[in-house]
Amino acid sequence: MPSVMYFIISVASLIIGYMVYSRVVERFFGADNCKATPACTMADGVDYVKMSPRKIFLIQLLNIAGLGPVFGPILGALYGPWALVWIVLGSIFAGGVHDYFSGMLSVRYAGKSVPDVVGYNLGNGFKQFMRFFSVVLLLLVGVVFVTGPAALLASMTDWTLLVWVVIIFAYYFLATILPVDKIIGRIYPLFAVILLIMAGGLTAMLFIKGFDFYPAAQWTNQHPKGLPLWPLMFITIACGAISGFHATQSPMMARCVPDENCGRPIFYGAMIAEGVIALIWATLGMTFYDTPDALNATLAAGGPGKVVKDVSIALMGPVGGILAILGVVVLPITSGDTAFRSARLTIADFLNYSQVENMKRLIIAVPLFVVGAFLSQMNFDIIWRYFGWANQTLATIVLWAAAAYLVRRGMFHWIASVPATFMTSVCTTYLCYAKIGLGMPLDVSTWIGIAAAGGSLILFLAKRKSFEASPA
Repeated sequence: MPSVMYFIISVASLIIGYMVYSRVVERFFGADNCKATPACTMADGVDYVKMSPRKIFLIQLLNIAGLGPVFGPILGALYGPWALVWIVLGSIFAGGVHDYFSGMLSVRYAGKSVPDVVGYNLGNGFKQFMRFFSVVLLLLVGVVFVTGPAALLASMTDWTLLVWVVIIFAYYFLATILPVDKIIGRIYPLFAVILLIMAGGLTAMLFIKGFDFYPAAQWTNQHPKGLPLWPLMFITIACGAISGFHATQSPMMARCVPDENCGRPIFYGAMIAEGVIALIWATLGMTFYDTPDALNATLAAGGPGKVVKDVSIALMGPVGGILAILGVVVLPITSGDTAFRSARLTIADFLNYSQVENMKRLIIAVPLFVVGAFLSQMNFDIIWRYFGWANQTLATIVLWAAAAYLVRRGMFHWIASVPATFMTSVCTTYLCYAKIGLGMPLDVSTWIGIAAAGGSLILFLAKRKSFEASPA
């Protein structure tokens, strides 16, 4: 089979997965177009603002598509074509389910943030944990999505990294405190279209210039440094397959959804679109560079940002390359600002603190940005490693919450509990094995991960009756 078919089959699988499996997920959730959404019942002109489904989809895509579906798949390409398999299966059976439920449960719970969504389904202990955990994750995301694009812009201009960091932080602050339809609602749809055009343009140039797709692909672990595929690949390729960060973003758009039938294309659909973007960048990493060693050498010289720059300019020329790079810069910037905005909303929900008045938004936003400015001075690689584990752990908890919700409704919970079990194993194994965790041997870490996953599933099944006894 020609190697290009790997790419074609992968993209086709994502599309078919959306057309078929998203309807299964929607049916088990029980979307009801007759139920009034928070955008209709709680409109406040700031955060609860009804928008068109097409506009919400484009905003949601930019909200969730930060550096994850670009930098993550580039790093994941070092492991070889198994990265493509995880992006496809993860997006359809884990990421899409996670994103749909995180968005639609927020719709059902008056647009509440992820700690409340989890708390309603898993109890007050998880709710309190998630309040702290989700805010920390959002701050890490906001900081990662300042330093990443600032470095790219600094490499393209005469302005220093510090100047770009200050400019991006200033924009983030405005996007955090202004009504959602003033900046985000106006410019995000345009940015989303640019992003999709650039991703498509880079893919088209691979065909036009006659590149041999995946020239060194082998169905083994191809990482040049010998890093284990399990569990590292599943943490590295975060937003391209499943990401807890999405659960922090979905409630923001849940407050703008006009009716429940829009949830499938908005939440599940945006995850599949992000999966396509991740496939493109994983393919570029494995196709533009002849071998994993060549890709690794470029990463060593300048990180994923250098890969983006080199690939874009080589395939699309100076002008097209700059446009492609700007399209990639848009990704993190348009997730970083909503990360800080989501952190503001999460804290406001916790304090039951109205955000209609400007001063009340400032009281929460200013301290957030002070902490963010401090964290931005940390090493990017260290922040990214912590973000990867925290991100997938949050996704795991949200999947368990979705499974509990399905049990409460007497529905088929396995669509959420199976990926939740798998991700429990991934996150536990990584925490035990990684240097930022316990640093244990891989085989020991793996068995602990399997035990944690199995134990979590057994505990969940044992609590089914208590879940069934409480309303959904």
